[in-house]
Amino acid sequence: MDSAGAWALISVSDKTGIEDLAKALAAAGYGLLSTGGTAALLREKGLEVRDVSDYTGFPEMMDGRVKTLHPKVHGGLLGRRDLESHMGAMREHGIAPIDFVVVNLYPFEETVRREAVSPEEVIEQIDIGGPSMLRSAAKNFASVTVVCDPDDYGRVEAELKERGGTSVELRRELAQKVFARTASYDAAIASWMEGGEFGPFQAMGGTRKQELRYGENPHQRAAFYELAGAAPSSLARARFLGGKELSYNNILDLDAAWRLCSEFEEGQPACAVIKHGNPCGTALGATGTEAYQKALAGDPLSAFGSIVACNFEVDGEAGAAMARPGNFIEVVIAPSYTEEALSALRGARFGKNLRILETGGLGAGTAPEFRSVSGGFLVQDRDLPEGDLELRVVTERQPSEEELEALRFAWIVCKHVRSNAIVLAQGTQTVGVGAGQMSRVDSVELSVKKAGERARGAVLASDAFFPFPDGVLAAAEAGVTALIQPGGSRRDQEVIDAANEKGMAMVFTGRRHFRH
Repeated sequence: MDSAGAWALISVSDKTGIEDLAKALAAAGYGLLSTGGTAALLREKGLEVRDVSDYTGFPEMMDGRVKTLHPKVHGGLLGRRDLESHMGAMREHGIAPIDFVVVNLYPFEETVRREAVSPEEVIEQIDIGGPSMLRSAAKNFASVTVVCDPDDYGRVEAELKERGGTSVELRRELAQKVFARTASYDAAIASWMEGGEFGPFQAMGGTRKQELRYGENPHQRAAFYELAGAAPSSLARARFLGGKELSYNNILDLDAAWRLCSEFEEGQPACAVIKHGNPCGTALGATGTEAYQKALAGDPLSAFGSIVACNFEVDGEAGAAMARPGNFIEVVIAPSYTEEALSALRGARFGKNLRILETGGLGAGTAPEFRSVSGGFLVQDRDLPEGDLELRVVTERQPSEEELEALRFAWIVCKHVRSNAIVLAQGTQTVGVGAGQMSRVDSVELSVKKAGERARGAVLASDAFFPFPDGVLAAAEAGVTALIQPGGSRRDQEVIDAANEKGMAMVFTGRRHFRH
């Protein structure tokens, strides 16, 4: 592509690497058009730059809101070089071809992440001219090179030096990136403005955090993207402190673990041990070490090769407990770590590959959940922490205070188990989990098998109602003393009668917690 008589328009908020690219463009014969701070920077570096306002004959105005929205800019980008009618119109109206556009957008996503940012500040970071120029240039990629990401400057500079311009293959690739970037940018804006409503259109966009080695299985490709507006302490914003590269399955398990741990208040040490998306052990403790040890004891066999999540700062003692011989942990996630904890974890037999993530705080966020299906996707509100849970005792026997505490704890954990979900707990420690069974009584029997003798005197939580008394009777036979469930079955009375017959206490929550 011949650069003779053509312009390169440069207007960037992120100035990283722009000096070298501008010099390469100038060396290849492009005249430089620019605006505001970018023009000032390039002049400081000794480059000859023409202001866009000088080129268009129209001044910047309204605090910079209007500067590049002009026919001499967009005509120079959109005009087809292979059509005489287009080129004739350009000559008639004094429009020069702009064959190169380097633009990156106002930092909208970064702005909405800031604490205590005002709506006015956010609105001022909605870029209008930038996306317009990018899209005009990308549409005409047959003739125009468009660059929206500083990571691509090196490739562009290499082609400029080799051939004085760029190949159509590179221009097409960069144009595709522009449309993906502007779509993601618009999605972030739409998400911020929608106010939690599910409107007739749903936009979803993200920024790639990392490419993954593969997906759930080695033959599947995968990548991890961060949504705009992700909560500061969410998984997507967590800091990676070292270890082997995260896998697709690691990230799914981390999400399950972090959501569960974030249910418990700061100051009450909680730990969750996750395997294949389900908690095999969860516990509260007087200290972080106790919480971890109790969670591990919930199902130590299943915990081998697990994900561990903590809602507390991991100290040296807790780190040493995790690193003890016989353990094998894939990933640990927590708000923070002491240096002693990091030393202990990295010194474990598995420490070289142990992934360690730090969130800086608690909370998985409140953004809606997206889930893909064949040909579309579903959106729903997140199943958030419930606050004060109103329980209704439906049996003749009232639960004791100790049983009530255990029931509340088991109910929280049960919400994070795949349906049909059953959780057995002794106090604030799980002792048996039955997950993902097609029949609820099968889930009860699985949880009882996991608990063994610890089922005697335990309480039981069920994520949905018991459709028949059989699950209650199986729990009673194992020694379970109290149950918590939503209620709402046509056979509720039969289930209540079965609990009364066995001298069990049962409470209804009126709320279901399916997790498919």
